[in-house]
Amino acid sequence: MHAALWISKTGLSAQDTQLTTISNNLSNAATIGYKRDRAVFEDLLYQTQRQPGAQSAENSQLPTGVQLGSGVRVVATQKQFTEGNMQVTEQALDVAINGRGFFEVLMPDGSQAYTRDGQFSINADGQMVNSSGFLLQPNITVPTDAQSITIGKDGVVSAQVNGSPQPTNLGSIQVTDFINPAGLQAIGGNLFKETGSSGNPQVGTAGVEGLGSLEQGMLETSNVDVVEEMVNMITAQRVYEMNSKVISTADQMLQYLNQNV
Repeated sequence: MHAALWISKTGLSAQDTQLTTISNNLSNAATIGYKRDRAVFEDLLYQTQRQPGAQSAENSQLPTGVQLGSGVRVVATQKQFTEGNMQVTEQALDVAINGRGFFEVLMPDGSQAYTRDGQFSINADGQMVNSSGFLLQPNITVPTDAQSITIGKDGVVSAQVNGSPQPTNLGSIQVTDFINPAGLQAIGGNLFKETGSSGNPQVGTAGVEGLGSLEQGMLETSNVDVVEEMVNMITAQRVYEMNSKVISTADQMLQYLNQNV
């Protein structure tokens, strides 16, 4: 079988994965806190028919060799944790992280998950939860008679309560960071989970020791650049077409041999 058929097949498969990644980015262009994916490729093993540097004579070496590649594969889809734009909402429980870090939420199974989505609400018990109803960690409980809620850049949450001239301190929203955020596992719902590659969670005060500060009444939009994704989609389409053309050409060569030899 002609080697070009199998090599081009790997190219078609790789570009199909690339297109899937691009389509997911475009579909989440309006998702709060979404981080775009990037497909990472690597070439496959080579068949070395002439070793570079081998002796061609007693006192001379081959300057180059003959190495035939066997195609390409997708080795990773990497999250790009660049910051998105800040969207002003003027909602008291909307919070954006300006810089590094994640909000921590408690999953139903008792494990922790992390998110850049700061669209919080209050449940029936007065506790701050995300859009899926998962509790913010550490938990903040808002009194039923709270008139207004203020969230400082350092995460301190206070509320003006009826009958009290001074704001009541409700607790503090902490920020969690990882040495390698790209190693986090995306589980959907704007959530990530810790893995061995991400490193251990490092919890701290917002705005301190490199952690991002909090911005109340704002949300971080997706970091997807629609124009860039469209250009990547055109590139993937053209590469796909060229690999298809190689398969067609190899098929014509085999057909010629089959008919004339």
